[in-house]
Amino acid sequence: MNRLPSTLSRALTRVTEAALGPYQSAVIRIGFALTWLLYLLREFPYRQELYGPSGPWNLAMVRRLTGDNHAFTALTWSSGQPWFEFCYALAILAAAALLLGWRTRTASVLFMVGVVSLQNRSIFIGDGGDNVLHLMSIYLVFTRCGQVWSLDARRAARTAAARARGERAPADRTGPALWAVLGLVLAVATATGRLFGNSWLIPALLWTVWAALGLWRLVQRRARSAEPRLLLDVIANVLHNGALVVIMAEACLIYATAGWYKIQGSRWQDGTAVYYPLHLDYFTPWPGLAGLLSASATMLTIVAYGTVTVQVAFPFTLLNRRVKNVLLVLLILEHAVIAVALGLPFFSLAMITADAVFLPTSFLLRVGRLAARARGRFGREGGGTVPAPRSPEESTPGHVGFTA
Repeated sequence: MNRLPSTLSRALTRVTEAALGPYQSAVIRIGFALTWLLYLLREFPYRQELYGPSGPWNLAMVRRLTGDNHAFTALTWSSGQPWFEFCYALAILAAAALLLGWRTRTASVLFMVGVVSLQNRSIFIGDGGDNVLHLMSIYLVFTRCGQVWSLDARRAARTAAARARGERAPADRTGPALWAVLGLVLAVATATGRLFGNSWLIPALLWTVWAALGLWRLVQRRARSAEPRLLLDVIANVLHNGALVVIMAEACLIYATAGWYKIQGSRWQDGTAVYYPLHLDYFTPWPGLAGLLSASATMLTIVAYGTVTVQVAFPFTLLNRRVKNVLLVLLILEHAVIAVALGLPFFSLAMITADAVFLPTSFLLRVGRLAARARGRFGREGGGTVPAPRSPEESTPGHVGFTA
């Protein structure tokens, strides 16, 4: 009878005392930021036709649609070309900042605004990978995804090292400046009626995060005891862990629904579903490779049945680590083949990033060590004098707070 309360107590302590999965959350931060950044850079010459005010899907159509579906997009705040160019450039800069982990909390919010604004501006552009990116950009706002492998973590480690040596850490001026500027932008947008024009969810989230950042900094600087800091830290950990669970559930839901819908299709039942995409001009960037892959009917049937089996079975294998890891490798290989054979790199990269939330921590630590060694070797060859750390733990602290 005493086991249940003890188990619940340990589970509650684990959820509240630490932000779990720091390396997994860092990987999904880097992966989704990289996916969006590469997409924006690739489509930069065609940005006017895709999202510009003079594109085929003009602003009048967008405003009418968002008025009906209550979607948020900052691109309807002005019909001028300078505003569109500013928003597109801001989306690129936010993706780059999130990729590097610079001011991660603010970068994640601006990243979400960029993704949601551009995708809701032209909803007929994109594929399933864009839908995944759309949802994950919102979930990332709630995570503490800058704990490791980020400029924020490096800055926090240097500050902690300086304090350990008895030195006075330099005052952070960039964070308060960003907070003040973004607060001014939110106030102006709200006062002019643009922020809460069609949607309330994203604007309310923006104001909540802005207020939370201000409260965090106020408590860090003015609190006379440790209790307020601990309370805010617990809240941040619970939000992070909850968001991580939602991300994992979202990935499982994607594979479960995709697999069960495939089972109902006659093309997947007779094993010919893989054949047809390989012979569509739109999905054959390498006709020779497509012909080679579709040469064997037996192989196509095995691939079709294997795809359905792996997608349906994956959510049920999470309780068995070894089986889960095997299916995870198969899913990642599947998306890698899709990226090359069907010419869908951004869809595949988004799905591989979503899969990365299930990667074992030991594997990610080995990848981090290899990357650190490669960086150290490159630095020595280039004349660098700063040695690379032997492991990610040596260069990063346990926690990074609400960093503006």
